[in-house]
Amino acid sequence: MNRYRILGRIGDGAYGSVVLAIKLDSGEKVAIKKMKRKCHSWEEAMNLREVKSLKKLSHQNVVKLKEVIRENETLFFVFEHMKENLYQLVKERYERGEKSLPEPALKEIVIQILQGLAYMHKHGFFHRDLKPENVLCNGTEMVKLGDFGLAREIRSRPPFTDYVSTRWYRAPEVLLHSTNYNSAIDMWAVGCMIPELYTFRPLFPGSSEIDQLFKVCALLGTPTESQWPDGYQLASKMHFKFPQFNNSSLNQLLIQASPEAVKLVNLLLQWNPARRPSAQQALK
Repeated sequence: MNRYRILGRIGDGAYGSVVLAIKLDSGEKVAIKKMKRKCHSWEEAMNLREVKSLKKLSHQNVVKLKEVIRENETLFFVFEHMKENLYQLVKERYERGEKSLPEPALKEIVIQILQGLAYMHKHGFFHRDLKPENVLCNGTEMVKLGDFGLAREIRSRPPFTDYVSTRWYRAPEVLLHSTNYNSAIDMWAVGCMIPELYTFRPLFPGSSEIDQLFKVCALLGTPTESQWPDGYQLASKMHFKFPQFNNSSLNQLLIQASPEAVKLVNLLLQWNPARRPSAQQALK
């Protein structure tokens, strides 16, 4: 760590704190994540989920892990520094009195998120914790996926932990405690984030898992059993009954969005994960 000078604190995550630092020999700014859990060996460090995923991924829309430092059993991850996250970018605009992101800038952001996801999914990973706070940006023209504490290799076997991703962006199959979900959960999260970029409000701000499902039903309408048989099976295991709602149109919510954008959001927010487009398909 003596090759870096700490400039200040950026934030705290569930797994550790992040500081802004400067590399002394090059003057380059970096973000250094200090992990909370102690790490007793290099082997243990190299097996951490975040290290494994980021060491394998190299793409212009995925944040770069520059190095891993282990000092006195504490692990530090050195990342390229990005100015802010998508949540902060939206919040700044909102506080300036803007009502929405202009569609060209919004499209640029979404394309870059999808490119990062298409690359990750192709290489056998899904993110599992996609939300505006984990999309890092330097303005709208440079966007990268970050914070891979929860990233998981698609090849690793279910059952997966059922507690992932901030509730508001969580796919219905995860809310219903499915343990064999796949990369379609990332696509649902994108479907939740796009409307937020238009309205500056979260689409489904549920206060609990049940409230979350309730809010999704209220907007998308209740799924039928033929639409999503697996969902009904999961729900009955949990003794959950889908509340009855008709579909209320996304068009009314996304008045300022182009028909193509509304169509994409409708496709991404399919109850049945098998019906959601892949990141590659969504880019088309």
